[in-house]
Amino acid sequence: MGFEETTPIQAETIPLSMAGRDVIGQAQTGTGKTAAYGIPLVERLSASSEQIQALVIVPTRELAMQVAEELNRIGEFKRIRALPIYGGQDIKRQFRALAKGPHIIVGTPGRLLDHLRRKTIRLLHIQTVVLDEADEMLNMGFIDDIKSILKEVPAEHQTMLFSATVPGQIRALAEQFMRNPETIAIRPKELTVPSIEQHYLQVQERQKFDVLCRLLDIQNPDLAIVFCRTKRRVGELAEALGKRGYAAEGIHGDLTQPQRDKVMQLFREGTVEVLVATDVAARGLDVSGVTHVFNFDIPQDPESYVHRIGRTGRAGEAGEAITFVTPREMNQLRQIEKLTKRKIARRPIPTLTEAIEGQQRLAVERLLQALDTDGIGRYKALAENLLEETDSVLLLAAALKLLTKEPDTTPVQLTVEQPPYRRRKRSSRGRRRSSRGKTSKRRRKYS
Repeated sequence: MGFEETTPIQAETIPLSMAGRDVIGQAQTGTGKTAAYGIPLVERLSASSEQIQALVIVPTRELAMQVAEELNRIGEFKRIRALPIYGGQDIKRQFRALAKGPHIIVGTPGRLLDHLRRKTIRLLHIQTVVLDEADEMLNMGFIDDIKSILKEVPAEHQTMLFSATVPGQIRALAEQFMRNPETIAIRPKELTVPSIEQHYLQVQERQKFDVLCRLLDIQNPDLAIVFCRTKRRVGELAEALGKRGYAAEGIHGDLTQPQRDKVMQLFREGTVEVLVATDVAARGLDVSGVTHVFNFDIPQDPESYVHRIGRTGRAGEAGEAITFVTPREMNQLRQIEKLTKRKIARRPIPTLTEAIEGQQRLAVERLLQALDTDGIGRYKALAENLLEETDSVLLLAAALKLLTKEPDTTPVQLTVEQPPYRRRKRSSRGRRRSSRGKTSKRRRKYS
């Protein structure tokens, strides 16, 4: 199956799960949670039965597909089959797949409830229920749906709950539906993955776009995700990056499923190098090779920060997370540090000169890589002729100039968005202090 050694969450979860214990596992994404519950799940199921024996509830269709794929890989030799069930897919197609008798259903709450009401899914033989990314399902408003689903499960069953954070409502859910659960918290010192290098830049709102462009030029990420606060911001930023010559696309809730699938396919292939996304649209994404996460807008709550940066640094790989913070948002940054128990270092705003130097380094790398490509010999005679007529240093400088992306000052427009502010409590005199929670509609021109 490709596993060489267990991760901490796997080492602690698998023995408890095999013993039939209820488990609450607190660990960030990218730490091997699916295998932590998937391996014992497969071991305890019967391939000879055509009944649904296990249910995995996840927040998004992407996660449903990814988890089902991994469970099918784990269960291949035992012939245990997992089926993803999610909204946006033809329900008649799901009827046909269900008729083939999957052993495990991996589904989103809304579509699972739909099937339960239609009686096309019955949970009479469920042995194990897994709630994966429970805090994300809480944030998306699925708790009532989950409760409705769990009430349909036989009383005698095992429940496993996995979450990057465990807020009060998740604990209350566990108390209601779990039996003496064993809690595993994989965060000895900090909640975020140690292999993710974290920094913040203190910037003014009007500086964000140009600073992002400079960072992209300096860092040259293989794949990057840029998080924004709103759908409008995602659309505008993706378009602006495209105008500046970056291979960028955006995903948000207004995209149809085929549009979203196409963007994600291009991102996984590397045709799209910068994915601009909202928190909701990016939930459940599991793309290998993401080297950088940029928080163009600071997340509205610390828990979202944990999920955002968990898109990089997966499976022990190195990653970098950079957050833009305006002076008025410094308190939000401190709340993130308090939750993650990790100090986030400040880095200076990069200069235009540093951005140019970053692109020059990339040009040198590309030139050196070309030396190892097939067919390079066909150009040797031409090169020798050029060297007889032109200075070699000038020729090399010209080649590097052609390969270097020059600074682009194409004007773009982004709507200036102020961060949401919580309404203050009434003062002792009974007067309510002013709140500036509205989003500005001004559009600023960036040049």
